[in-house]
Amino acid sequence: MTAATEPRPFPRAPLIAAATAITLALLAAFVGRMTGIANSADQTPPLAQMDLRFEDRTDGGVNVLDSHDNHVVTVVPPGTNGFLRATVRGLASERKRENVSRDIPFTLTVYADQRLMLFDPGTGRHIDLEAFGPTNEAAFSQLFIDAGVRL
Repeated sequence: MTAATEPRPFPRAPLIAAATAITLALLAAFVGRMTGIANSADQTPPLAQMDLRFEDRTDGGVNVLDSHDNHVVTVVPPGTNGFLRATVRGLASERKRENVSRDIPFTLTVYADQRLMLFDPGTGRHIDLEAFGPTNEAAFSQLFIDAGVRL
């Protein structure tokens, strides 16, 4: 005959540890939200800002225009600047899906801590360009140089 085995209860230590971790994460999020620590990056003052429009050219290039006076800041030659092209095309596709006008300019901002942010006011989307590495970020920072903005 075999003795009936009673199920052993789940160990309490892992349950307590998991509950503590979840509680601390929620508490940290709450404190960050209430004190503004979570938004400290957004509070860094901008050094420079440009409102830009991007237009495809018949030769495969892209005109980058200052939306205030429609002057050409630079021309992205065909087959170059893949990251800049892909980023702008992705934002343009999102605008198309949401039926947002393509005439609304994008806002490129460089902050005092040298972060670059691309904002689409049409969709509300922010892209922190630093997240894509220094080479890709440089493609957008070059636009400030091309526009004659000293950083």
